[in-house]
Amino acid sequence: MSVTRFALIGSGWRSEFFLRIARALPDRFCLTGVLVRDPQRAQALGQAWGVNAVSDLDALLRSRPDFVVLSVKRGAVLPYLNELAARGIPVLCETPPAETADELNDLWALAQRTGFPLQVAEQYFLQPLYAAWLAAVREGLIGPVQNISLSALHAYHAVSIIRLFLDAGMQPCSLTGRRYAFPVTETSSREGQRFDGEVTQRKRDRIDFVFEGGGVAFFDFSDVQYHSTIRTRQLNVQGVRGEIDDLCIRYLTGDNLPVEACLHRIDEGVYNNGNWAHQGLMLHDRFLYRNPFPGARLNDDELAVAGCLAGMADYLRTGTPFYPLADALQDSYLSFLMTEALETPWQTIRSQPQGWAQAANG
Repeated sequence: MSVTRFALIGSGWRSEFFLRIARALPDRFCLTGVLVRDPQRAQALGQAWGVNAVSDLDALLRSRPDFVVLSVKRGAVLPYLNELAARGIPVLCETPPAETADELNDLWALAQRTGFPLQVAEQYFLQPLYAAWLAAVREGLIGPVQNISLSALHAYHAVSIIRLFLDAGMQPCSLTGRRYAFPVTETSSREGQRFDGEVTQRKRDRIDFVFEGGGVAFFDFSDVQYHSTIRTRQLNVQGVRGEIDDLCIRYLTGDNLPVEACLHRIDEGVYNNGNWAHQGLMLHDRFLYRNPFPGARLNDDELAVAGCLAGMADYLRTGTPFYPLADALQDSYLSFLMTEALETPWQTIRSQPQGWAQAANG
C-alpha cells in the first residue's frame, strides 16, 4: 500500500490529531508540511513535532502533497478553499466547512463550478463504537429503524449520525427544541482531569427532529459531555425488530425468538505487557468493527480521523467519496437550524431544500 502524502493548514488543538496520526502511522501517512501563518509559531511547532513547518502557502505546496488538510477557524475556511480550488489542490476540510447557509451554498457552487476534489472530515461514523452500531443497523439486525435517541454529540456531528441511522438522506424535516441549564461538577477538560470540585452551570439542549419519511430523532446534549467522567454517552436506536441500547442489542431471530447480546470491545495490551492498540468490537463471535489500522497506538477519535485521511486518499484514486460533500453540507445546514430551534423555544423550524439536496436527489 502506497504512503499517502498530505499537508496541513492550521495549528490548533484539532490539528494535532493529524500530527499524532502521521507520527503513529508512518507507513500509511506522510505529513509533508504544516502551514502556520505566524513565523515564530511555525518555528516552534516545527521544533516540537519535528515537521516541516512553514508560514506561506507556496512553501507548503512545494512539499508536493497529494492533498491538503484544512483545519482552521470557521471564518478562514472559505478564503482558503477559494485559493486552493483556484490552484486545483484537493482538500480535506475539517468540520464545519462554513458558518451560514449562504456560505454552504457558496461552497457547493464553488465545488460544482471548479470540480476540484473536496471532502469534509466528519469522523464520528468512523469511530469504532459508532461504526459497530451502524453495521448492526445496516445489516438489518433490528429491522427498519424508526427512531433514535442520541445524547453524545453536538451539532453537525449529531446530525450526521442521526441521518445515517435513520437513512434519512435529504428528506425535509422539522425541528423543535429548548435549552436548559444545570449545575455540574467539572471533572475533566482538554487539558486533563480536574479534582478541584468546581461546580458550573452547563447548557443542556433538547431537540426533536421529525423527518418527512417518518423517522424521528431525539437529540439531547450537554456541553460538558465530551470532557466529563460523570456525564456519559447514551444512545438508543429502535427498529421494528429490535433495538440498540448503548452496548446492548436486542433483536428477534428468523423464528421470532428474542436475543439479547452485548458488544464486546477487544483491545490489545490489556492486563499484559503488550503494546496497547484497539482491535475491534464483537457481537457474539463476530466482529461488527475491526480496526483498519491494526497495532496503532491511537485513541478512538484518532482512528476515525485516520479513516478520513484514508478515505480521502481512496477518493482521489477511485472518485468514490467516503462522506459525500452534499451530505456534509446537509449536516451543517441542519445544525444551523438546531441553533435556530434553540433560540426560539417550542417553535417549529422547517428545513428548506438546498441546491446540494436537489442534486443528490437527482
